[in-house]
Amino acid sequence: MRGAVLAGGAARRYGGHPKGLVELGGRRILDRVVDAVGSVTGEPPLLVANAPDGPSWRPDLRTIPDVRPGQGSLGGIYTAVVSGAGPVLCVAWDMPFLTTELLRAIVTGSTGWDAFLPESDGRRGVEPLCAVYGPACGPAMERQLARGDLRAIGFHADVKVGTLPLERVRAFGDPDVLFFNVNTPADLERAEAAWRQRG
Repeated sequence: MRGAVLAGGAARRYGGHPKGLVELGGRRILDRVVDAVGSVTGEPPLLVANAPDGPSWRPDLRTIPDVRPGQGSLGGIYTAVVSGAGPVLCVAWDMPFLTTELLRAIVTGSTGWDAFLPESDGRRGVEPLCAVYGPACGPAMERQLARGDLRAIGFHADVKVGTLPLERVRAFGDPDVLFFNVNTPADLERAEAAWRQRG
């Protein structure tokens, strides 16, 4: 199992400052996510970053831009899938509360599926930016991108999709906290409050 940390787009909602470089609890969110993914896959993850200075954020990691720029989250997932062999655990770089236990459960559950996602309380019902994607997802995503459809779950009908049930996810914590992503300075304030609460 490979790992990939998706460092996304222009951080417009965060005033252009790369949000994964923000510190929470004395450490950059990016470093927390890289450590969590690496501890589950057993090797340093790929960093998918489009910013010109992306390679300098973690010089120890292989950093590549999107294969197809301007395609949103789906473009980042697609890049991770086609940039190596076998399945890949993809995680957004702005999720500071993910646990290695949850990521391990996702990796373990992914056997036999082309895509394996944890269920969430969000509008999509699943969390595509914390999921495992296999090689079969590549061609399905290509067809979807060719249609101009950028939905992160738009290709699911073309592959075999499994999910980690919500009750299993809840065993690792509150899904709203686990999948919380820091998009704005207000989000960071909420994250810091949640961090202090956790001690």
